[in-house]
Amino acid sequence: MASKSFAPKEAPLLNPPKDTPLSPSHLAKCDGNTPSYPTYVAIMGTVFDVSGNTAYAPDGAYHIFAGKDASRALALSSLKAEDCRPDWEDLADKEKQVLNDWFTFFSKRYNIVGQVRA
Repeated sequence: MASKSFAPKEAPLLNPPKDTPLSPSHLAKCDGNTPSYPTYVAIMGTVFDVSGNTAYAPDGAYHIFAGKDASRALALSSLKAEDCRPDWEDLADKEKQVLNDWFTFFSKRYNIVGQVRA
């Protein structure tokens, strides 16, 4: 990611962030496979609604992240299913910076709809 602004070409109208608690089991249902549920991706426990982006749909390139806290995978720039998990605290500073960059990227594009809480 060359630019540190991470701003989209056209800024979307975003709702104020929500702090609604979501369980990991509810988040898992928001994987784009069930039409009655939105599509969510969580980063460091913060849940983003990515429903409008086909990249997270069942046939999309980033569907692996849908319905999960994909913090570790994003930090590692990985598309491996085993990396799509919430633990990231043990990563190197460089990877933590990549994760923070992804958080910024998502926060400028997608509504924050809640927080993952066990």
